[in-house]
Amino acid sequence: MEGTTIRYPDVSSVIVGVDGSKPARQAALWAAAEAVRRDRPLHIVHAADTDSRVLYLSADSVEQVRQAGRGLLDETAEAVATGYPGLHVTTEFSRSDPVSSLHRAAGLHGTIVVGNRGLGGFKSLMLGSVGLKVAAGAKTPLIVVRGVENGTEAGAVVVAVRDEHDLECAQYAAREAELRKASLRLLHVWNILQSVGNVVTMLDNIDDIAGEQVEKLKAVTAQIRDEFPGLRVQADAEKSRSVAGVLVEASNQADLLVMGGRRSPGYMGPTLGRVTHTLVHHAHCPVLLVPRHGPEPGSES
Repeated sequence: MEGTTIRYPDVSSVIVGVDGSKPARQAALWAAAEAVRRDRPLHIVHAADTDSRVLYLSADSVEQVRQAGRGLLDETAEAVATGYPGLHVTTEFSRSDPVSSLHRAAGLHGTIVVGNRGLGGFKSLMLGSVGLKVAAGAKTPLIVVRGVENGTEAGAVVVAVRDEHDLECAQYAAREAELRKASLRLLHVWNILQSVGNVVTMLDNIDDIAGEQVEKLKAVTAQIRDEFPGLRVQADAEKSRSVAGVLVEASNQADLLVMGGRRSPGYMGPTLGRVTHTLVHHAHCPVLLVPRHGPEPGSES
């Protein structure tokens, strides 16, 4: 491709973006471990975005940016090779912006990995603006690397399950749990206020509503246990005013938190739903967003 120095990734590579920040380097090393688990190549991308600034940069400046970017890629690839010597690694220097570069590299089957913040991020728990845009527009699985600094492993994968529309997401989480030799926890959280709306008389039927929520979880759980008989599966239904709060708390005891990537159409294009937005900012473990295919029964509230 013109304007890009690239060694093409495998169609199912794990794709990670690096920008010289510590979180990006942590994400690259985490992505390398993930690639080994999945028996997939690792593709490291540095997007310099010089094309959008070509009118403001001299040829010398562009060359300096290119050399710095290639140096960063070589340094990251060397660190990965030291930790994972058998892993097949490719690198890409892109003159495009980071968002489109990562989406393009992932193609139809790659898995994108991003750090929890970049060079321009606040020193807090917040995901950077680039990471948010990559997550919101991703059409392939995307993982936000969070909570890996302590190096502990909980031996569990948690997946958020609402109803039968989350079966594909639960299946993906089950495969991730098998790869990690971990247990799987299917967690259904329902908001009583959301369920009854403003009709106070519906409070009389709260037991019926609770029963319906549990039945939805049971149906998905039964199918997962059927398809993955060797997997330890736990199913929990919780009632709370804050779905996001329960999931963030659950992430304290997880190696990976899996969510279906529900998105809402915004004025500036696709955006993450409120619960997903909270998780990629505040979860205590990596968050895997699984894209949805086909029509959705409703957007995330």
